[in-house]
Order: sequence, then structure tokens, then C-alpha cells
Amino acid sequence: MTEEKDFKAGFVALIGRPNVGKSTIMNNILGTKLSIVSPKPQTTRMRILGVKHDKDAQIIFLDTPGVQKGKDILTKTVVESAVSSMEEADLLVLIIEADKGWTREDEQILHNYIEKLNKSTILVINKIDKLKDKRMLLPLIEESAKKYNFVEIIPVSAIKGQNLDDFIQALKKYLPVSPPLFPEDQITDLPLKFYIAEIIREKVFQNTRKEIPYSAAVEVESIEEGQKNKNLLIIRAVIYVEKENHKAIIIGKKGQMLKKIGQQAREELEHLLGKKIHLELWVKVKPRWKEDIRLLKMLGYQYIS
Repeated sequence: MTEEKDFKAGFVALIGRPNVGKSTIMNNILGTKLSIVSPKPQTTRMRILGVKHDKDAQIIFLDTPGVQKGKDILTKTVVESAVSSMEEADLLVLIIEADKGWTREDEQILHNYIEKLNKSTILVINKIDKLKDKRMLLPLIEESAKKYNFVEIIPVSAIKGQNLDDFIQALKKYLPVSPPLFPEDQITDLPLKFYIAEIIREKVFQNTRKEIPYSAAVEVESIEEGQKNKNLLIIRAVIYVEKENHKAIIIGKKGQMLKKIGQQAREELEHLLGKKIHLELWVKVKPRWKEDIRLLKMLGYQYIS
């Protein structure tokens, strides 16, 4: 048993452009799904906190939204969320993709954020399973070492779980000595409503055309226990879109798309929450909802002033 004076605990911010695998890395390390995952970029919109409990350390991951450009209030809020996570973290982890190497966006994140914060930073080269020739990895590691004084450079495949144990051990080396900061049975600080809304939003991502996800949001209006069956949760939620044709796409012919989204969300929520779920979904058109401060706050975007 690790003595309390040797125990470590701290915050680790996962940083990178959209779709580099931040959420997949955190979800696989925690063994449960906290951040929604999609092949489409810009899935995560808020800082998601996930706690990894080990016998000698508590690693508190901050899965940040991908740093992106945009002028609407939602996008500015997303960027503020990412920056706030970097500022409060004890350790930064920059993630790039092995098959793409350093992109212009990666370079901008390095120069605009990491260099300015001047905190200990680990570079993770994700998606090594996508390399056609593994010999390409060493030159990328050497190139990366010249770009910045990373304390570690670790190649991983988040989706296949390769080298994640090495990554965890590396994180522990740079965390401060501290007693645990969260109870042993807590793995996130997400409110249940937000967690449910994110699962529903993921199913919208996975089932609709490319233009829908960036203009869709989910508000869980109510969660009630069944009157006769306490193991039943009755959930009512609204999917907001900006245009009438988006509403038509989500509802689908004879309501089949909305039914499919609801069924997939219900099945996953039943698995994650260990309860029977009765899920009622509506789709509402809310033009320019990304500029509606009152609605954004209601949806849980906390970095809005």
C-alpha cells in the first residue's frame, strides 16, 4: 500500500485539434464512456472531467474541446473551456496523429497555448495503428523533440489500447504529491442531465448527415423515476436545430430516424446507468441558438459571461 506521503494526485489537460483522439484516450483509460466519440471532428464541446483511481495516484483528466476557430458565442465558449482547463492543469498532454504528422493547427496550439503556459508537457503521438510503415514513427519522434522541450514523447493507439499503460506511468511521474482529490467511487463531475444529453447528441452525430451535428444541441428537460418501478427512469429531452430542413432530417421519413436515434441512446443509457429507460425525444427549431446566451447556459456551457 502506498503511503500517503508518496501518493500523487493532479489535473492533466488533454489538448489537441478536433478528432485527434482525446476522448478515446480518456474513455479507454477510465474503462467507461464519459466523452462522446464520433469520427466527425468537434464532438466535445465542454471540458469533461474523468478520474483515474490507482493505488499510488489519482489522475484527473480534463478532456478539452478541440481548439477551433469561429465567431459565434458557442465556439468562443468552447475555446474558453479549453484554455481554462490548460490553466488549471498540473500537466499538459498535447496529442497529434501519427499518420498526419504535425499539421498547421498542431503548430498553432503549440505556439499559442503550450509555449505561453510553459508547463510540463507530454506529447502523445496517437493512431500509430494507422501507419502503413512503422519506420515512419522514429523520424516523427525526432522531429517532435526539436519542436519543444516535451518531458516525454509517447506513441500510442488509443483505439487499440497500445502503450496506454506506459502513458499512465509517465503521467504519474509528473503529478504533484497530494492526497486524493476525489472520493474513490467518483469518476466524473458531470451532472446526470448533461451526461444523458451528450449520449443523445452522440447518436445524432452518428446517424445524420455531415451538416447536422454542428447545429444540433440536446436539452434534457426532465428525469423522473417510474411511480411503480423505481428501476425505471423516464427521460424527456429536446434536440435543438437551427433550420427546418435539419429538423426534417433528424425526424426522418415517418419518424424513422428519430426512432433510431432514440433507440440507440436508450440502449446505451440502460447499459451505462444500469436502469430501464423510457426516452421521449422532440425536435425543435431554434434559429441561431449558438448565439442565445440564456439557452447556452441552460444547456450547461459554463464558461459564458
